[in-house]
Parts: sequence; C-alpha cells; structure tokens
Amino acid sequence: MTTEHPPRAARALAGLVFLLIPALLVSMDLSILFVAAPAIAEDLAPTATQWLWMLDVYGFVLAGLLVAMGSLGDRIGRRRLLLAGAALFGAASALLALADSAGWFIAGRVLLGAAGATLAPSTLSLIRSLFADPRQRATAVGAWTVAFTGGSVLGPILGGALLEFLPWNSVFLVNLPFMALLLAGAPFLIPESRDPRPGGFDLLGAATSLVAVLGLVNAVKRFAEHGADPYAAASLAAGALFLVLFVVRQRRSAHPLIDVGLFARPTFAAAVGGNTAVSFAAAGMGALTFTFLQTVHGLSPLVAALSSLPVFVGTLLGAVLAGTLAHRVRPGFLMAGGLATGAAGFGTVASLEADTSLWVLIAGYTVITLGVGVVATLANTLVLASAPPERAGAAAGISETSTEFGAALGIAVLGTAAAGVYRDAMLAGGATGPAAETVAGAVAGAPAAPDPGALLELAFAAQTSGFTTAALTGAAVLAAVSAVVAVALRRLPPGTGEPAPGERAQETV
Repeated sequence: MTTEHPPRAARALAGLVFLLIPALLVSMDLSILFVAAPAIAEDLAPTATQWLWMLDVYGFVLAGLLVAMGSLGDRIGRRRLLLAGAALFGAASALLALADSAGWFIAGRVLLGAAGATLAPSTLSLIRSLFADPRQRATAVGAWTVAFTGGSVLGPILGGALLEFLPWNSVFLVNLPFMALLLAGAPFLIPESRDPRPGGFDLLGAATSLVAVLGLVNAVKRFAEHGADPYAAASLAAGALFLVLFVVRQRRSAHPLIDVGLFARPTFAAAVGGNTAVSFAAAGMGALTFTFLQTVHGLSPLVAALSSLPVFVGTLLGAVLAGTLAHRVRPGFLMAGGLATGAAGFGTVASLEADTSLWVLIAGYTVITLGVGVVATLANTLVLASAPPERAGAAAGISETSTEFGAALGIAVLGTAAAGVYRDAMLAGGATGPAAETVAGAVAGAPAAPDPGALLELAFAAQTSGFTTAALTGAAVLAAVSAVVAVALRRLPPGTGEPAPGERAQETV
C-alpha cells in the first residue's frame, strides 16, 4: 500500500503520462521515416550522399548528445531541459514538414536529434523524482520502457496509416500537438529536479563525447555498408581515440559529466550491458523483419507494420512481468532469464523456411520482445537506483546512449550477416547485378529475367537463409550476455537496485 496522499499520487500518475509522450515520439521518429522514405526521396530528389545523411543524421546526433544533455539537465534542472527540448522538437518537426530541399531536411533532422537528446534522459531521470518508492518506480520505468521501445514499432504503423491519406509532411506534423500538450501540462504536473551542488558544466568533455560517439557509430554503419575501407577504419580510430580522451578527462575533472567509476560497479555495468544487448536484438531484428515481410511474404508496408502489433504486446507483457516480479526475484535471475527468453525467440526465428507460416515468425519475434521488455525495464530501474540521485540525468543519458549503440550494432552486425549469406547464395545460384545484392533488386528485376519464378524462388530462399543466420547470431549474443549478467548480479537482492550488504565496497574497488 502506498503512503502517499491521494492528490499527490494522482499528480505523479498524471505526470508520468506526460513523460511517456516524448519517450514515445523520440523512438517513433527513429523508425517512421522508413515508411515515408520513398515519397520524401521522390519529392526532394536528394543525391545518394544527401539521402544517407537524411536517414542517419537524427540517430547520430541523438546518440552523440545524450550523455552531455543528461548531465546538463542535472545542472540546470531536468524539467527545464525537458520543456526546452519539447519546444525545439516541435520547431524541428515543423521545419521538416516545410522542407523543400534535401539541405533543409537534413538541418531539420539535426535539430530533431538535438531535441531528442534532451527529451530521452530528462523523462527517465524525472521518473526518479516522481516515484520514490522502488515498486512504484519499477512500474513507472516499465511504462516508460513500453513507450520507448513501442515507439519504434508504432512509427511504421502510424506512418503507413497517415500516408494512405496524406502527404509525407504529415508524419512530422503529428508531433506538434503532442509537444504543445507537454509544454502546457508539464509545468503543473512534474516537479523540478536537479543536482543541489551541480558545479560547472564540462563543455570540452561534452564535445569530446560527441565526437567519440559519432565516430564509433559512424564506423559501425560504414563497416556494415561498405566493409573495412579506409574511411571506416579512420572513423573507428577517431572515435576510439576521443573515447579514451573523454574517459581520461572525466577521471581528472572536478565536475565530470559522468562518474566513470560507476562502471566499476557490477550492478551499473551489467544493467548498461543488458540494455545494449536487448537494443542490439530489437533493432537488428526489426530492420530485417520489415524487409522480410514485404518481400518473402509479399505484404504492403502498412500490412507488414500491422502484422507486427503482437511484438508490441510482447514488450508490454515483458515490462509488466519485470515490474511484478522485481520485488520477489533476484535481478540477476530475472535479467538473465529475460536475455535467455530473447535468445529462445531468436532460435524460433532461426528455424524458418521460405514457406513457413508467417505466424511462426511473429511468434518468435514476440518472444524476443517479451525478453526485451523484461531486461530493458529492469536495466533502466537498476541504472537509476545504482547512480546517486544528483546524477540521475547523466546516468539516464548513459543508459540511452547504450540503447543507441546497441541499435547501431544490431543493425550493422545482423544486417551484415544476413546480406553476406544472401549475396553468396545468389552468386552461387548464378544471379548477377542488383538481384545478387538485395532481395528488393531481385523482385524489381524479376519481370525482365528469363525465368522470373526461378529467380524469385532463389532470392526468397537466400533471403530466408540470411535472415535465419542473423537470428542465430542474435541468439548467441543474448545467450552469452545472459551468462555474464547472471554472474555479475548474483549477489543483488530482490526489490532494489542497491547492492547486498558488503557488496558496495567490492563494487567500488
């Protein structure tokens, strides 16, 4: 039973609803562009290089600024940063909707990424101030997890529905009423929260972290798209160098952006690692699944998105399960179990054949997201609980950065594995040109082929083989991380993000 006075409890619940709005929209804007991409490309006619920036720059900027913005919120006030970010997110959405050239569109995506970087850590860290009780906080974090992870699923669904009736601009204009609602209601429902002794803001450290994250994420994407070329190697080296410089500066700074010593705690490190792993799984599988549904199963973008609705239900059930069991089951067992559940879902997907029923794929994908919901909810709760209250924003920024890294790695690693298997199978079958590179190329070129049926049969079998290879890779990664997490969190008691008696001293050594 809660000891809160009902009006205060009702205000906290209403405040949570307002915090879920930006969490949903930030993740939704990562995926909604995929559905609108053909119409945008036709209207704005970007070059190949411009198109890559139009797709990637939002995620680049978002990942690069999360830690810095989380730390800034600790200093100036997390609600103040949330409101500033909401205003910027609305302005950037309007700019995107009005863009009449690729250059303006890229500028809008840059601003949208910067705004998203203020919203994500602010919402998660403000949950801590709204809910002091660990059980209530776990439930609230579960709701936040469903909103954030579900946004990536709802993005294509909403985008597909809007594009049935409206031009592509509508996928960005839809953000405006939600941001207006947040700006109007948040000052009355969400109390301000900040570090009482903030110190100075490490501007040089923020710039260093931005370069490090952008370099590493860009390297991952470049390796996936072009292989180990000099540009990818240079980007990786630059990112690694600036990451080292960032860590050294944080250790020596009087007012660091993040306490790097947190990573010496098994609780914090395992939570961040688990978050990275499930983001790897969810993003990597999501990027491959929509293509698989639209090519091998011949679904339209909207029908493919609607077919994935059970995936959202899986995430919701996982979050509810984590919130229900967290106070009775040890976090190590619960998080390791969630990772193992995700690995089992990948195993189901790995059993597919080209003619296997669609519902086998949906069932396996739903099991994956069930595990994702458990792990992401518990990981975010542990990150907030294991960090000092005054550093909640920076800790949330680290958690969200791990999510972006995991997503980039998942798309790159699983996408590369699938593409390599597809290409090898098509070349072995005698295919050439675009058909040998992608299944979309095979579908587009089939009408002109000497034997269209044979080409499509070969392509669908190759795509399925690549898809199942990626699933096996995902299963192996989640199983390995599950074992590591079980060991790292073995002493943590149920119902808390704090170490068991005597463990804190070991964690900080």
